[in-house]
Amino acid sequence: MRIWFNQTFSTISAVFRDLRQSVPTGEVTLVCTHSLATASAFLAADESYLEPTGLTGQAYLEWCVEFCHQHNISLFWPGKEAALISKHHVLFQSIGVQVLSVADYDTLTLLHNKADFYADLSPDVAQIMDFIAVNNPDEFDRAVTSLSEKHESLCVKPAVSVFGLGFRVLDTKRDSITQLLKGVEYQIPLQELRHGMSNTPQFDTLLVMEHLGGHEWSVDCAGRHGELLCAVQRKKPLLAGLGQTIDNNAEIQGMVTRLTSHYRLNGLFNIQFKDGVNGPRLLEINPRPSGGFGMACLSGAHLAYIALQSIKGKTIRQPVIQYGLKVTEINTPVVLQDL
Repeated sequence: MRIWFNQTFSTISAVFRDLRQSVPTGEVTLVCTHSLATASAFLAADESYLEPTGLTGQAYLEWCVEFCHQHNISLFWPGKEAALISKHHVLFQSIGVQVLSVADYDTLTLLHNKADFYADLSPDVAQIMDFIAVNNPDEFDRAVTSLSEKHESLCVKPAVSVFGLGFRVLDTKRDSITQLLKGVEYQIPLQELRHGMSNTPQFDTLLVMEHLGGHEWSVDCAGRHGELLCAVQRKKPLLAGLGQTIDNNAEIQGMVTRLTSHYRLNGLFNIQFKDGVNGPRLLEINPRPSGGFGMACLSGAHLAYIALQSIKGKTIRQPVIQYGLKVTEINTPVVLQDL
């Protein structure tokens, strides 16, 4: 089987490694494309090709169909333009290519915007933190006043963001120079943020939220159109450098199962939670493998192999997960290829 992974995050290398460890030799050929000639994922692939730069939308979709045809692809596992590709499976099926989409177009679009996602989510499926979406300084002020009456600490995050970019805890006691000198990370002085808004009367949606100060869980999952096949919980320490623990929190497992069913999630995806005063709360669903995917597979669950077997319609055997296992990652120097 020839499997194509188009341009995506460098963490796809962990998926390649998991497949190599779990799939019999010669059963699959991993094909990788990227617009950067030195993409690190090329090091783990069987075949690597450059994508045209700047190609998006319909033009990129047409290029993908042609690439599948030219390179005899059996299964397309998309990263770039995943939502658009999910609408056009028929184009690939017509040339004998299966497409692994995490969800349908509407769901992938919904997950991309956390304000819309949170508003759509029923508490019967999963619990989220208290939040208010704002687009201007007046709405921001009202949100801070309202939420401050119920919560000791607040935070903000753009509705559209990846890797936690833009997340900040609102600091009501220190100014930015004090934060800088003391090396305070991921915080922003409330008054200075408010002052900065004075020159921006309207801005993209910002979430003002209850700050959850407890442990965080990153749950790496394999699913089949709403059926949760396997989930590995990684509990992160409150202090960096202490490793992560393969956990088995029943409340989180229940939410992961219901979320997978509700949004008919498929393939490989990641769901994140954080603990607050009222228990674990959902942060987000990432419709792709996480940065810590390789650590999850150390638990004994070969998630990429499980996802691949589900695509083939195989019966999935539940792996024996080593709960309580401490895991971490180390940096490894490599020489990059240049196509």
